Amino acid sequence: RRRPVHVAGFAARVMRACWLIAAFVPACGAQVFTYRGFLDTRTFLYPQTAYNDSGRAVAETLLRWEPSLRPRSWLRLNASWDGRWDTHRQVERSLRLDWQDRGLRRPAVSVRRLSAVMNRGPLTLELGKQFIRWGKTDILNPTDRFAPRDFLSVVTNDFLAVPAARATVEFPRDTFDLIWQPRFTPSRTPLFNQRWTVLPAEIRTLPLRDAGARYPGGSQFGARWNHIWRGGEFSASLFEGRQHLPQFDVRFIPLPPSLEFERRFPRLRLYGADGALPLRWFTVKGESAYFSAPGRDTDAFIQGVLQLERVAGEWQFGGGYAGERVTRRRSALQFAPERGLATAFLGRASYTIDVNRSVLIEFAARRNGDGAWVRAEYSQAFGQHWRATAGFTWIGGQAPDFLGQYHRNSHFSIAWRYSF
Repeated sequence: RRRPVHVAGFAARVMRACWLIAAFVPACGAQVFTYRGFLDTRTFLYPQTAYNDSGRAVAETLLRWEPSLRPRSWLRLNASWDGRWDTHRQVERSLRLDWQDRGLRRPAVSVRRLSAVMNRGPLTLELGKQFIRWGKTDILNPTDRFAPRDFLSVVTNDFLAVPAARATVEFPRDTFDLIWQPRFTPSRTPLFNQRWTVLPAEIRTLPLRDAGARYPGGSQFGARWNHIWRGGEFSASLFEGRQHLPQFDVRFIPLPPSLEFERRFPRLRLYGADGALPLRWFTVKGESAYFSAPGRDTDAFIQGVLQLERVAGEWQFGGGYAGERVTRRRSALQFAPERGLATAFLGRASYTIDVNRSVLIEFAARRNGDGAWVRAEYSQAFGQHWRATAGFTWIGGQAPDFLGQYHRNSHFSIAWRYSF
């Protein structure tokens, strides 16, 4: 059982830690201590209400501090700390320091990253909580299995770090990547009482009970080989572990009538490949993976993305198609936004107006027209520290399409960021 955290005691411990850092850094001599961070406030405005959420405005605040220390030429220590608050209770109200990222809500205070990077010749070793990204395409990366996300607001998501040991060996044309993750980190899913959870109409009148999750034990492993030649680049990868997106076990409770949902994370074995081929007018990128189901309790399928990219002056264009073919189907209730973007045309375009201003557009459109998502964003910097961003997200279509079910969640967004 968790003990309550008193604000005064917590603040005192934070102050003592700050004094220790302040006393330690000058004694480092030739050691290099750097930091950066920002304070970000965002407001989301929804013109329409949802059947389970009458809120039309959501405000979020994020304070992030990222210190880095290099005590030796071959050693670097990286950290990142987050403090959060919001008006929609997607953030926990308990003031505790979280490092596991296993809560249903975002933690109010968390260790976002904490790792040591050691480099000797061609070998780089990183130990601790870190971000691991695989793949080459944009928007959708089938081979990216060490990258769970925060999907509380499905179309506005961020990556979560995982505790892992990562060894990378680099040669002039080949790179080998080996990863061991001792503790499982899941993706966060939308809360049942908020607009990003859309249930079938026939069960909306029943009370819902969130029974939490059954987190798997054991380790996860991954390996990747990347080869560069004069004409392009190619990678092959292997993953053995668990799906970081959950399936739901549903139980009907007769008295009083209600539904109970519990999350579980099926086993996964993945074989992946990706590549990039620069041509005269554009660059061709491709990424594909076979998702096998060793436990035979979830779908086995192949997912692939083919994408073209081009840079023309200050413009950057990218677009392609994501496809999927199911080789073995198992009926299960699953939250799968990555699969929801399959069988769709994906695109991205950005324009740098000048050093202070930029425009970004992203979209996904279902092949059969049942669902579509478009995000447009304008960003402008004011001096060295301030940046304002205004955006609009439009979602169209109807259920049961994954994109279409969120057609009432189109919204405007306004953000102010102070960087230090």
